[in-house]
Amino acid sequence: MRAARVHISYLAHILYLAFAALTCPAWAAPDEDVLGKAQGYPIGTRANWFYDERVRVGSFSNLDKILPYYYTLTKSRTPLPLPKAAAEPRIEYRFEQQTRTIDDFLARQRITGLLLIKNGEILIERYQYDRNASHRFVSQSMAKSIVSVAIGMALAEHRINSLDDTVAKYVPKLAGSPYGETTIRNILKMSSGVPFNEVYDGKDDLTRFNIARLEQGSIAELREFGPREAEQGSRFHYASAETVNLVLVLRAVTGTSLSDYLTPRLWQPLGAEADATWVKMRDGTETGSGNFNATLRDYGRFGMLLANDGAVGGKQIIPRDYLLEATDWHRQPEGFAPGKATPYYGYGYQFWLHPGEKRRFALLGVYGQSIFVDPEFKLVLVITAAAKTASVGKAALGRERAALWRG
Repeated sequence: MRAARVHISYLAHILYLAFAALTCPAWAAPDEDVLGKAQGYPIGTRANWFYDERVRVGSFSNLDKILPYYYTLTKSRTPLPLPKAAAEPRIEYRFEQQTRTIDDFLARQRITGLLLIKNGEILIERYQYDRNASHRFVSQSMAKSIVSVAIGMALAEHRINSLDDTVAKYVPKLAGSPYGETTIRNILKMSSGVPFNEVYDGKDDLTRFNIARLEQGSIAELREFGPREAEQGSRFHYASAETVNLVLVLRAVTGTSLSDYLTPRLWQPLGAEADATWVKMRDGTETGSGNFNATLRDYGRFGMLLANDGAVGGKQIIPRDYLLEATDWHRQPEGFAPGKATPYYGYGYQFWLHPGEKRRFALLGVYGQSIFVDPEFKLVLVITAAAKTASVGKAALGRERAALWRG
C-alpha cells in the first residue's frame, strides 16, 4: 500500500510539472526582476506609478486602485463570445534580418498581454509578469480614440451640429481662448496650433497641465494656453490637452459624464465581458486623454468593432461615415498623411493611420499600449506593455512591434 501511495504521489507530481510546462512560459519575462517580480509586482502610488519602472507592471494593471475616483462602464449582460482557435497558429515576422515568432517577441519585449483576433476568433492570447485575463490594463492614450468615437456618436445624434463649430459654441467658458476658438475638427486632428510640450519627463506642459487640472479644473487650465504658434488646421502637433477640449464638449452636449454616455452606446453593445473604469478629475470630467482601464479581451472586442466599421451583430454602433473619415488617411489633408504628420504614421480623428493604400490604423499609448486594426482582414492585435521608456516608436519595442504587425 505504501509503495502504491508513493507511486501515485510521484505520478501526480509528474502530471503537475507537465501541466505547468503547458501553461507557463519556459523563459523568464524580460527584466522581470527590475519590474518587481520578487515583490509580487507591487502597485505604486499617485507620485510614482507613471515614472517608476519598479512598480510599472502592478500599477498599469491596477490604476483604479491607485486613483480610486473613477467612473465605471458596466459590462454587457450578454458578453460577445470570443471563441479560441483549435490550435495556436505559428506567426512569423522578420526583424533585424532574422525570422522571429511570437515567443521571440515575448521573450525580448516587456509585454504584459498580447491578443490576436481574426474574424472574431482568438488566435493567440498570452500574458506575462503574472498578469491574467481578469486584470484591467491602463489604456494610456488609446483612450483618445474612445473619446473620438463618442464625438462621432454625438454628431450623429445632432447634439453637435457640425465638426466645424468651435469648441466655445458648446463650452462658452472657453470663448476668447485659443482652444475655445478652435473647431472641433481641428481639435480632433490635434491641429489647434496652440503650443504644448509633451515629452514625459515630469517637467513638461503635460505634467503641469494635469496637476493644475486637479487644483483649478479643466476649463481654467485650458485657458492658460496660447497664443497660437501656427494657424489652426495647418499642422499636426500631438497634445493631450486637445482631447480634454473634446471631453468638455461631450459633457456639455450630453449633460452627463462621458462614461455614462458611452456605457449604453458603446461598452454594453460591443459585448464587454467585464466592467471598465475611467479615472475622473475633481471637476467631474474623465481624464479623457488617458487612464481608461479594461481587460485585454474587451480591448479586443473594441478593436473588432472598429475592424467591422462600427457594427456588431448586424447593428451599427459607431456611425460608419464618421469612423471611415476618422481612420482613412486618404480623407485627411496632405499634412496629416503618413510620412507627413510623422515620419511614419498619419493622423486622423484621434487615430494613428498606417501608410499604404489599404485602410489600417492604430490606437497607441505610452509605454507600449496599442491596438492595431486591419478592417480588410478583420484582424486585431492588442498589446499591453510596461516598456522602459514612455515613447517607444523608435525604441526596440516600437520597431519590433511594427515588424510583428506587418508580419
